[in-house]
Amino acid sequence: MKPFVLITGSSSGIGKAIAINLSKKYNIILHGRNAERLLQVKEECSSEHSSLIWQSDLNSVESLEESLIGFLKENEIIIDYYVHCAGIMRMLPLKSHNIRSIQETFNTNVISAMLITKVLSSKKWNKDTLKSIVYISSNISNRGAKAFNTYAASKGALDALMRSMAVELAPKIRVNSILPGAVMTEMTQNIFENEEVEGRMKATYPLGFGYPSDIADGVDFLLSERARWITGQQLTIDGGRTINITG
Repeated sequence: MKPFVLITGSSSGIGKAIAINLSKKYNIILHGRNAERLLQVKEECSSEHSSLIWQSDLNSVESLEESLIGFLKENEIIIDYYVHCAGIMRMLPLKSHNIRSIQETFNTNVISAMLITKVLSSKKWNKDTLKSIVYISSNISNRGAKAFNTYAASKGALDALMRSMAVELAPKIRVNSILPGAVMTEMTQNIFENEEVEGRMKATYPLGFGYPSDIADGVDFLLSERARWITGQQLTIDGGRTINITG
């Protein structure tokens, strides 16, 4: 039986592209909050392998472990690979945030990743089968930008988690993260709709903006045996943005 891959945030954007791409070689678990959109993605996935749906809100961290354990039991499956792509990005100055918006960002971007990793790396709940984890971070996790305070902080925390988990879970489980640059998705649509902002950003990307498929290919590589000796690493896929220091 082909192994299962869990992809959080797979109802749209990068997560959707990852799920469709991985469905060509793995059984997949589509995760998201919107059942209708998840069913639409399922229709686009390869019919050669199984596609299951785990509908849950990652902001509900108190019940998240119970929800995932229940899903594993109900479907009588084990998960070999985990991709955490779910994320919230709000471009706001810090003065416009409140505890609710900050907590929701961290719950979805970081805390849920910790809890899911805890369940999937458990011999009791997942029979010691997990092989590889990829967290989808951001190239802003190592840098700074106005109005990205909470999002950047959460992605920085996600990368710190990745490094610690890579050491803690070795040698059985490899853990890496991918740091995308500006990828054209529903979440970033408001940025690209502003012509002034788009033009200013585009000038800093030597290879132009990216597409979800660029990130999906990176995930495919990191999950595979071709990356068997890679763990604890940040793979930046951003069209050269972070190495461009042109004035």
